Amino acid sequence: MATMGRAMSGNDDGARSQRLKAALRDNLRRRKAQARGREAAEGEPAPEPPADRPGGERR
Repeated sequence: MATMGRAMSGNDDGARSQRLKAALRDNLRRRKAQARGREAAEGEPAPEPPADRPGGERR
């Protein structure tokens, strides 16, 4: 199977597989950390908008 104009050999498939595994593992860790942060923040009140921007408007 050719990808991006380059034929992939068996060795390339193994390296790609390892990169994908590592990326998926890192993504899962990041998502779990974000979920833990959201759970911890549920009990906290929403932050106040900055005084120089009434209503929390974005610039």
